[in-house]
Amino acid sequence: MTEHTFIPETYSKTINNGSYTWSSPSNIALVKYWGKKESQIPENPSVSFTLDYCKTTTKLSFSKKDSNDDFSFEVLLDGEQKEDFKPKIETFFKRIERYLPFLKEYHFKIETSNTFPHSSGIASSASGMSALAVCLMSIERELNEQISDEFFNKKASFLARLGSGSACRSIEGDLIVWGAHEDIEGSSNFFGIKYPFEVHKNFKNYQDTILLVDKGEKQVSSTVGHNLMHDHPYATQRFAQAHDNLSKLISVFQNGDLNAFVKIVESEALTLHAMMMTSMPYFILMKPNTLEIINKIWLYRTNNDSNICFTLDAGANVHVLYPENEKDNVLEFIKNELVGFCQNGHYICDQIGFGANQIQ
Repeated sequence: MTEHTFIPETYSKTINNGSYTWSSPSNIALVKYWGKKESQIPENPSVSFTLDYCKTTTKLSFSKKDSNDDFSFEVLLDGEQKEDFKPKIETFFKRIERYLPFLKEYHFKIETSNTFPHSSGIASSASGMSALAVCLMSIERELNEQISDEFFNKKASFLARLGSGSACRSIEGDLIVWGAHEDIEGSSNFFGIKYPFEVHKNFKNYQDTILLVDKGEKQVSSTVGHNLMHDHPYATQRFAQAHDNLSKLISVFQNGDLNAFVKIVESEALTLHAMMMTSMPYFILMKPNTLEIINKIWLYRTNNDSNICFTLDAGANVHVLYPENEKDNVLEFIKNELVGFCQNGHYICDQIGFGANQIQ
């Protein structure tokens, strides 16, 4: 499939108004993508667990308007108008207009809410943009009833990517690959796909407890961080490493090798932050408590023969990953030894999920 696959010819129906409501989750990358080309194309492939609890619910109402000269929309978060969200939505609409030519025909009311606090330090762009994308695709499917479920999901992922790169990994679950990889047939830079190979029972119902170390705004945005990879002295090696780690995970997922999984996932997290610390300008998003938590996890794993591990996004918060059969013991460890390193003692318990769901 190419970008032109998603440009519609004509619509078989017309509609004047309506609304759709979808929820879509966040996701956590195991092999990280850091660095992108034009049009939100990743420099390297990634694979992620889709989450379940951490999600955005978006109601998109639409009504025909008289003029088709410009985009018309309003955005509400938890019932309150959010003018500061509008520039990002407008940029998104400009990027996707050629793929959804009806966008200027309607006024949109975007009402959104998150299951996690907006200031929690968890990026809501993946869940928010993917929720908006599936709502827009619901309108297109009403205009063209020939759209299949498979095409719906691929185009929704394609559109979501143009709003936020990682959002393309939130449409489906439980494991999603984004980015072309020679060992994964059907993988694409344009959209995420369901991981196509066998997955051992060890990785079913995997748990993710998110420790909220820092709820503040990041000192460097992800967009700026991605752009710093263009002239990074280690970029070429990093992109090759990501390809190699994704190849290694194919056999790990198949044979259930939790020790190998832990090594790859933690190495990926630390490499992501190493790239930040060695870019120019350089920056550090981890906090002292991030490192305290990591060291506590390493000690617990050694002392308890556990398969607990950590991963990090582009921020200070720690995702604690562990198999479901360790849930009780790990949660006790988190409550007793890790909560003290969280801002206001806040953490979120989540697990693997299966993507976006239509509510109405």
